[in-house]
Amino acid sequence: MIVVTGAAGFISSCLVSELNQRGFEQIVVVDDFSKTEKDKNLKGKTIVAKVQRDQFFSWAKSFANEIEFIFHLGARTDTTEFDRSIFDELNLNYSKDMWNFCVENNIPLVYASSGATYGLGEHGYSDSHEVVSKLKPLNPYGDSKNDFDKWALKQEKAPPFWAGLKFFNVYGPNEYHKGRMASVIFHAFNQINKTGGMKLFASHNEDYKDGEQLRDFVYVKDVVSVCLFLMMNKPENGLYNLGTGQARTFFDLTKATFRAMGQVAHISYVPTPEDIRDKYQYFTEADMTKLLAAGYDKPFASLEEGVADYVKNYLSDQKYY
Repeated sequence: MIVVTGAAGFISSCLVSELNQRGFEQIVVVDDFSKTEKDKNLKGKTIVAKVQRDQFFSWAKSFANEIEFIFHLGARTDTTEFDRSIFDELNLNYSKDMWNFCVENNIPLVYASSGATYGLGEHGYSDSHEVVSKLKPLNPYGDSKNDFDKWALKQEKAPPFWAGLKFFNVYGPNEYHKGRMASVIFHAFNQINKTGGMKLFASHNEDYKDGEQLRDFVYVKDVVSVCLFLMMNKPENGLYNLGTGQARTFFDLTKATFRAMGQVAHISYVPTPEDIRDKYQYFTEADMTKLLAAGYDKPFASLEEGVADYVKNYLSDQKYY
């Protein structure tokens, strides 16, 4: 059996779909299933058990010898949430329990870290373990992910294989439920349909023009491809960046969305909300050296390719992956 946590969420539900497509059907999905707005993400997928997040460890005691691999991608991901106790419970302590369960039962583990751990990029964007203790995330979410990375690296006992994936700006199908935290492509598609135009955040940094803030946008299909590569190949244990390695502007992203929708671009700018303005990243770009050295050689979708697939094959007809 393969366990996927956060399974009703964005990335995890895409991972379940990809596992099914590659012939894996003995999948246990774990999440808080009381949030019914995410139910459609798992509709039609082949699974063997559905386990509530707070009941997982009691359930797993009876099935530990049947579990072959765990993808622990479930987390509280709201970067505008500032109640640290929520992140301590869901992102830090739950992940520690998952790590210890994998150690005790000799189960390989891939877990979700985040590009948010890099903060303003003062120490660059290398996934070298040497810089982890120096990083200064910009919010409690980023802190929680970095705190677990630091904890994991200090452990004398580890799962037989483990990898912490530092996701950069992931976009793609199955994010309909995410509201404000959904990708800019999702918001652009809906705003363009409604108004014929798209409003981007203006720059409040003199080094960047409006719309030229840069992020490493990575398509979710590439993300799940890397997850399966790690499960099948089990390279060196450790932290791995997961972006494309190429930063692109929000202007490029929005222009690609207009093009995929067959419309002429109409882009304007609004002030960045004050509650996130001083925590805003103007540049992120994953150093992908380590993953490539581990043997992952499949090309990543370009921004234009990923946006076109997302818009034309999913958003246009409200389809799921």
